[in-house]
Amino acid sequence: MEVMTTQEVEVSRGTHSSALHGAPGDGRPPERTLARTGWSMRRASATAGIGLVLMIVPALLGNFVAVEGLVTPGDAARTAADITASEGLFRFGIANLFAVVLLDVVVAVALYRVFRPVSVGASTLAAAARLVYAGIFMVAISQLAGVANLLGSPESVAVLGSEQAQAQAWLGIDSYHDTWNAGLLLFGLHLLLLAWLAWRSGYVPKVLAALLAVAGVGYAFDSVAAVLVGHGAPTIAEFTFLGEVLLAVWLIVWSRRLPRGQARPRGARA
Repeated sequence: MEVMTTQEVEVSRGTHSSALHGAPGDGRPPERTLARTGWSMRRASATAGIGLVLMIVPALLGNFVAVEGLVTPGDAARTAADITASEGLFRFGIANLFAVVLLDVVVAVALYRVFRPVSVGASTLAAAARLVYAGIFMVAISQLAGVANLLGSPESVAVLGSEQAQAQAWLGIDSYHDTWNAGLLLFGLHLLLLAWLAWRSGYVPKVLAALLAVAGVGYAFDSVAAVLVGHGAPTIAEFTFLGEVLLAVWLIVWSRRLPRGQARPRGARA
């Protein structure tokens, strides 16, 4: 019968502990800890995918129907009149945009968990970029809330005068667009980091990784163009966003294929 020395026992224990918790400094997640918290890869993937899908409806209602639908380019007077006449719709759009911000936070945290096995540092940076973007977007939306409060207050309009109130409302809408466009640079960075993580993961299709990179470049381009050119700047994100949609679909489908409680995907690079 072979007897292990004290040193061999310690080495064996250390190896077993590393296998369960991840070796210090190797970038691997603590497997047992993640499993105990219930934040499994399956749950994180489903949360991120569903969050991205749920984001579509409030984003469309908030931006393209309630906000852009009531703004007439170059006509502050008509824009103010339309917002005043449809104040409820305008505020409904603002509420939907705030819902998008909340979903952005949920998705950022969930995607961090999905890509943490690839690189803790890069996944942390990607999550941070999306969270900061969400904060900037919330500041932008607050400009719209100010517009609604201004035009919805007869006292404020009476004190400022109709033309001055319309001008201030128009500036608030411009500020919303300018702030949001500036934040899109961080959103583009978020997608580029996700693309890099997906490419290196070993479990995300490389085609999807490439499409995420294209989407990230699109948002970054739009942001920089808006800052450098201003109104009338060319935009390409509406043609390059496909990677975002496919990411949501892939996350949901992939999560259903993962065993329950699995903390680390098969095929992930160490």
